[in-house]
Amino acid sequence: MTRNLKPMALAVAGGLAALTLAACGNNDTVAQEYTQPVFGTTSYTIVQDGAYRFKDMNRNGKLDVYEDWRQSPEARADDLLSKMTLDEKAGLMMHGTAPTVSDPSGIGLGGAYDLTALQGLIVKQYINTFITRMAGDTANMAAQYNKVQALSETTRLGIPVSISTDPRHHFQYTVGASASTNGFSQWPETLGLAAIGDDALVRRFGDIARQEYLAVGITQALSPQADLATEPRWSRINGTFGEDADLAKRMVQQYIEGFQDGNTGLHDGSVVAVVKHWVGYGATREGFDGHNYYGRYMTFPSNNFAYHVKPFEGAFAAKAASVMPTYALPDSNITIDGITLEQTAAGFSKTLLTDLLRGKYGFEGVILSDWGITSDCDAYCRNGTPAGVAPSFNGFGTPWGMEDATKAQRYTKAVLAGMDQFGGVTEAQYLTQAVARGDLTEARINASAKRILVQKFKQGLFEHPFVDTAKAAATVGKAEFIEAGLDAQRRSLVLLENKDKVLPLAATVKKVYLYGIDASVAAKYGYTVVATPQEADVALLRVSTAYETLHPNYIFGSMQHEGRLNYIDGDADYEAIKNAARLAPKTIVTVYLDRPAILGNVQDKASAVIGNFGVSDSALFDVLTGKAKPQGKLPFELPSSMAEVQVQKSDVPYDTARPLYKFGYGLSY
Repeated sequence: MTRNLKPMALAVAGGLAALTLAACGNNDTVAQEYTQPVFGTTSYTIVQDGAYRFKDMNRNGKLDVYEDWRQSPEARADDLLSKMTLDEKAGLMMHGTAPTVSDPSGIGLGGAYDLTALQGLIVKQYINTFITRMAGDTANMAAQYNKVQALSETTRLGIPVSISTDPRHHFQYTVGASASTNGFSQWPETLGLAAIGDDALVRRFGDIARQEYLAVGITQALSPQADLATEPRWSRINGTFGEDADLAKRMVQQYIEGFQDGNTGLHDGSVVAVVKHWVGYGATREGFDGHNYYGRYMTFPSNNFAYHVKPFEGAFAAKAASVMPTYALPDSNITIDGITLEQTAAGFSKTLLTDLLRGKYGFEGVILSDWGITSDCDAYCRNGTPAGVAPSFNGFGTPWGMEDATKAQRYTKAVLAGMDQFGGVTEAQYLTQAVARGDLTEARINASAKRILVQKFKQGLFEHPFVDTAKAAATVGKAEFIEAGLDAQRRSLVLLENKDKVLPLAATVKKVYLYGIDASVAAKYGYTVVATPQEADVALLRVSTAYETLHPNYIFGSMQHEGRLNYIDGDADYEAIKNAARLAPKTIVTVYLDRPAILGNVQDKASAVIGNFGVSDSALFDVLTGKAKPQGKLPFELPSSMAEVQVQKSDVPYDTARPLYKFGYGLSY
């Protein structure tokens, strides 16, 4: 909400009357003026106070402090808390999954919300924060969001719903890490933004994503990843800004300032940025991911923990509203600034959340757990499913360091450690029961509930929770946003090899052989697509970084890229490269670098090699033909062998002995 505040001290008359302003230098007072918020659609009765209008959200026929948009978010939160039951406060601390109809996955995939289920969650269980995994038509997304928000107006106190999402503007899609990009402008992965290294561009991306999110009712971004990619085998590198802490710190700050619309904290028009994963997630043992029981450890053989904290300093400079702790737990004693970390995941660690995050760094926002930290991890979750049994989310949890504790013990320990809200669950009863037993105090619940309410007040959700479906359709994916994303895709490409200046393609190139590229796009650029490499003037191949699926009997292990980074005989992409190089006059290869590929046996076969971090065929052809130039620089080094990868230190950046391409490498033309 916009306020026209004069730069003077404010005094409140009777708490509800119009505010007055003391004039500087005398005792005269003048009436304080405000800009009336536009409420839009609402089922509430409007209360008039002087010249201003307010919603009667608790339907008591009078203006309460929490309904008075002239008051500070903190004062409004205090008043609302005073009216809430313990059950309602505990409900605030749940961050559930918005259920959809006809969704066998049970994780919110689908095109319409299950309003019956949501009514139970919102009205009866007092949950008012949810992640959405809905995709598809953006006008429908907005309309569906409005139906959810309408349910909030039927509750006793009218607390609006907040909707979050995993990143949905990039190319990679893995359930639990990202969302479908349908309809939204499409950008390279954050690795690609780091490859460009342009602060203004990263902030521009955040600003565009902010506008697109708000248009469909998304008010929380479960991003950015401030984790460092110091372990090249790690399966979540694609969501980071690479392995250099200084570069990542800059990128994280600009990203958050784009999403939150500045560096002064939340206000009307901000999307909450949930920076993750505090802290050390990227220093994972053998590159295995912390979603998995077998990948639950982070390791710091060089005691380089402080290096992994550095990118978060950019988040704090941007006044990030929320922080998400990591799943991973230390595999040995780690000490920073005299503080020795507990042998639990960060979500249960008082040393990481209270002593370090809130203490040393003064973080005052909401600490939101990653998904499933209080859930049980059953035998299949720990050991993998037996042959013939498909892995699933049934029995899945990530309570690392607290695997054998009860759910009640996990909730209590997490809250005492500093947790404010729990991701992926709607089990508020564990908190109320802990208060009844004396394990938690209501004052501690109040502290978390207030932080969550203050965010909603600052964002203006109490004044205008609904969105305009027509505006949503016009905003999401509009032409200038699409073009900005395409331009970033072009600029992010890293030219690694360009033998005999084969790029940009000469006018004499007429016939192309394609692998992994849409023939219709090549035709639009005037090329004749041929069926075999030997018929072509140039073979153009799009391939992925080599990987293995080492743990197919674990739900996340079945989806994630693990293991080796080098191509071997029998790999489909490598066989295509060999075949093209043997038969075509020239071979150009672009590699999707979701992890640092080992390209020694590609470099010697290809005329040109381009690293990409998510690029459309059209943006790729713009660069191949010289309409645009590659500008990217590697945000991580590309090793020369797996032997060197296996002896590098997981917590140290760019430390393989003889990298094929060093951090920051990139050619152009």
